[in-house]
Amino acid sequence: MKRVIVDYKKLNKNILNLLVEKFPDGYADRDIITFRNQHNEAIEAVEVRTEETIYLVKISKRLADTMESFEDEETTKTDTNIPEGVGKEEVGNLDDK
Repeated sequence: MKRVIVDYKKLNKNILNLLVEKFPDGYADRDIITFRNQHNEAIEAVEVRTEETIYLVKISKRLADTMESFEDEETTKTDTNIPEGVGKEEVGNLDDK
């Protein structure tokens, strides 16, 4: 099985989906893996898996923000069934109907 270390800046939609599914309420201290890289720097990451790959996603404040934004974006799309690229202001208030 392949192991890949990924920075939040390089997360694709599939890895973000895995993170949000595994940690819907965010990750806790017990979910964090700590290791040293080839430069002997301490790295903290959370792990998500696919059938072929184990992803270690580096932790930072920006990772939590990215996960939260992605989850909010996905929830908005599924809750309102508004097509991607169409803003709420273009649709109007759905509760008025």
